[in-house]
Amino acid sequence: MNGNNDDPKTPLLPLHGDRDGRGPPGSPSASPLLDLFTPGNVFVALGPLLCAMTCLCVRLDGPVAGRNMLGVLAWMFAWWLTEAVPMPVTSMAPLFLFPMLGIASADAVARSYMDDVIALVLGSFILALAVEHYNIHRRLALNITLVFCGEPLNPPLLLLGICATTAFVSMWMHNVAATVMMMPVATGILQRLPEGPTRPDAAGKFCKAVVLGVIYSAAVGGMSTLTGTGVNLILVGMWKSYFPEANPISFNTWFFFGFPLALLIFLGLWGILCLMYCSRGSGRALSAYLDKAHLKRELELLGPMAFAEKMVLTIFSMLIVLWMTRSITEDIPGWGALFEGRAGDGTVSVMMATLLFIIPNKKQKGEKLMDWNKRKKLPWNIILLLGAGFAIADGVRSSGLADILSETLGFLEAAPYLAIAPAVCTISGTITEFTSNNATTTLLIPLLIQIAKTMGVHPLLLMVPGAIGAQFAFLLPTGTPSNIVGFTTGHIEIADMIKVGLPLKITGIAILSLLMPTLGAYVFGTNGKVP
Repeated sequence: MNGNNDDPKTPLLPLHGDRDGRGPPGSPSASPLLDLFTPGNVFVALGPLLCAMTCLCVRLDGPVAGRNMLGVLAWMFAWWLTEAVPMPVTSMAPLFLFPMLGIASADAVARSYMDDVIALVLGSFILALAVEHYNIHRRLALNITLVFCGEPLNPPLLLLGICATTAFVSMWMHNVAATVMMMPVATGILQRLPEGPTRPDAAGKFCKAVVLGVIYSAAVGGMSTLTGTGVNLILVGMWKSYFPEANPISFNTWFFFGFPLALLIFLGLWGILCLMYCSRGSGRALSAYLDKAHLKRELELLGPMAFAEKMVLTIFSMLIVLWMTRSITEDIPGWGALFEGRAGDGTVSVMMATLLFIIPNKKQKGEKLMDWNKRKKLPWNIILLLGAGFAIADGVRSSGLADILSETLGFLEAAPYLAIAPAVCTISGTITEFTSNNATTTLLIPLLIQIAKTMGVHPLLLMVPGAIGAQFAFLLPTGTPSNIVGFTTGHIEIADMIKVGLPLKITGIAILSLLMPTLGAYVFGTNGKVP
């Protein structure tokens, strides 16, 4: 990235000097104005400027707060798209913009940053860090991959094992964390393959298939549960915020829809990878380098499971059971009925995470399974972004901007749902290639709610395709941090991502468009009364 200079501290461009970059690094700038009007400073000023122009020049048929809310949206999305300031900092902007512009009180907007959904994220992230700390994910991956390796080697089956393991891990922790955990496991297997001009063509293709399989399986696996990705949590939080009287989307409600959806997309992904990269005869070409003996040696290096690992795995398993059984059916209410609906998924998430700080690890006297110093890797950026999404959803509704937008969308009332749902998913899937999944969801969901009201259809019929489509960032390395993790391995290029990502995106849109009005109608009750 820095040319021939490998020093990471060396700047990409001269800090001082004239426009040609001449002059010693410590010499005075030729013009202070050139230092002032840097791209970074221009992007920083762009947000407040767009907000001011919107508040002063835009005229809407509604309350002033609605116009101000539109200005806040322009400010925040300008900063999110340009990354003029760190995304977590932008996510905190509603805390001062909403009270100053008359959109909401300080207390009201602050409550958006801590509710049951945020508690769910906190607890699950703490448990995920415990899994990572004790290498449970690596042990799980090696065991499952060992089962799928086959003897003699079957490349499609081994690829299925690696991808299935990644998808399973991603179901219970964030996509990026799952990718970061699984990529070393995958590349460790690929290290057995030869490099350079002597490498067989089958080996190069299999490397591409594995790396692409890991990054895409992490995205697909995250769709199946609420904790797998922030997008699902944003959707659930906005549903709760906009429709507090409607039945909330619980962990198991989403799972009953998300898991079949993710399973079908996953099978499509595996089929595409096998078709493009696992040709006949590849097993013979790779069998000389990949065998079960290598995987067994890796597993033996981890040693037997210690007490701490067993306890973390037990706590995580208990949490999954509690998530799945809080609310089962109308006839079988689940354990949540014992607390008359006061307990949520976040309640048990934090409760089980708390046990990690109480149960000893039996390694050293007085040492617990986890301590707070090990919690420094908590992704507060994701937590703040979730809070910003909930705050924006509340602001769009309370300011009157939602009603104003709904009036401008009247032409959609006659559009058939079967035509607009794939279009929503396609638009969402396109935007997410250029900005974060969470930011795309935060932007689109409030608009989709108004479109659904205008059309007279159940809001979830559009909200779910919009949110799922925001997770179809399959074409560019910059689409998600997971894509970047795979791209930096050196095994894939942008052409490979487009080659696999485009048919995978089309497959995902088709499956979602088929499942939403069928399985989705049953799980979410979208055929019933429109909230």
